[in-house]
This record gives sequence, structure tokens and C-alpha cells, in this order.
Amino acid sequence: MDTYEVYTSEMAATEKLIKTASYSSTTARALTGVFAEQAQMAGWAAFDAGRYVESRRHYKAALSAAKESGDPGLEGNSLAFMAYEKADTRTAAESTRIAGVKATPRVRALLHERLAWTYAVSGQVSATARALDAAANAISEPSHFPEPDWVFWVDPLEIDIMAGRCYTELRRPACAVPLLDDALSRYDDTHSRDKALYSTWLAHALMDADDPERAAYVTEHAIDLASGVGSVRPGERLRGVLSRLSRYGGPEVAAVLERARG
Repeated sequence: MDTYEVYTSEMAATEKLIKTASYSSTTARALTGVFAEQAQMAGWAAFDAGRYVESRRHYKAALSAAKESGDPGLEGNSLAFMAYEKADTRTAAESTRIAGVKATPRVRALLHERLAWTYAVSGQVSATARALDAAANAISEPSHFPEPDWVFWVDPLEIDIMAGRCYTELRRPACAVPLLDDALSRYDDTHSRDKALYSTWLAHALMDADDPERAAYVTEHAIDLASGVGSVRPGERLRGVLSRLSRYGGPEVAAVLERARG
């Protein structure tokens, strides 16, 4: 919630500057681009806090500003945020089309991995694989131009995490488990929000692989990581995992269910 308020405060300051200052057309495009980035981050922070009405409002503001800025990558990312929240395949595909081949490699990787997610949620196996391949190919390309600041976190590890999440959604544990095992082994526990969240997909994949004992172990560690995290998403995901675990027996499962109740 603190980050949400920081982003909305920055948005307000930039919006005031846009409305009251005098500047050239070049500066105008740059300022609207900054506002679009800030609106995207405010939308993401709202989404992460479970404030979905606010997140959608910010994403719409980001899309409008991105169009005005003339930055197709930024416009594509605004659409990708909207598509990710609603798992909207059409909007996600439009984001990759608008960004086009001229977008930098990390931007294209990000948009394609979010497209893959929407395909996975809708159960489209082949389309998911193609989008993941496009993301992996893009992230391996050298960048001949500076990458925008808003994709600093997009790297091969992020693509592997998304691939594991997608294959979990598609109920393909043979693909999902090794991807998530390897990726999460490279995540330090200090990244508690992300590691807790992504571990819930591993837990589901392990149950799909008929390994509830290990799923219970992963879930217990995710509960530890999520303790005190401001994001609502790990908790929401953990409730789904625990509900599914409750269908199994065994001491490991019983222990984590008792831990969750406590």
C-alpha cells in the first residue's frame, strides 16, 4: 500500500506539471511518457493490493498517455498490463502487434510472456508454447539501443518463472516442476513476496504430479515467506493451495494445514 501511494503521488505531481508548465512538443511527449510509466506502476501496485477498480483506472490512464507520447513499446506495455489482469488474449496479442519488431528485446520478451500467460489461462497449449518461445528468443537477443527503465527486471529467470507458471495452468507438471524448481532455486528468500507467490504454482504442479508431500513442504515455506508481505496475492494463492491440499492425507499435509490454521 505504501508503494501505491508513492506512485499515485508521483502521478499527481507529473500531471500538475503537464497542465501548468510551458515546454516544447518534445518535452511534452517525454512528460506524457513519464506519466504513462507512473500510471502503469500505480496500476500494478493497486492490482497487487487487491484494489482492482483503481488498477483498471490507472491502466486506462497509462494507455491514453502512452498513445500521446508516441512510444509504441510503452503503449504495448499498457495493453499488456490490462490483458494480464483479465487474462485477455486479444488485448495481449494487440500489445505485441503495437510494440512491433522495433521494440527492444526485453520489451518484446515481456509482452510475449504476458501473451503466453493469457493463452495458458484459456487452455491453449500450442499458442502458449509459441509465445514462450518468442519471449525466450527475444530475451537472448543483444540490444542495440538502451532498454527502458521499466523492463530492468525482465531476464531469463523471469521467462523461466513465467513458463513454469504457464505449464502449471495448463496442467503439464512434467514441464512445470523442473522449470519452477530450477528458477526458484535461483531466487533468494529475501525476495519474499515473489518467491512465496511463485512457490504456489510449484505446489499446484507438484499436486498435479501426485506428490502432495513435497507440495506440503513447498507450501509451508511459502507461508513463512509470505508472513508480513504487503501484497494480497500470495495469501490469495496460498488459500487455493491449502484448499486443494486438504483433500490429501499424510503427516506432512496434516502438519502444514495445522500450521496454516494456527
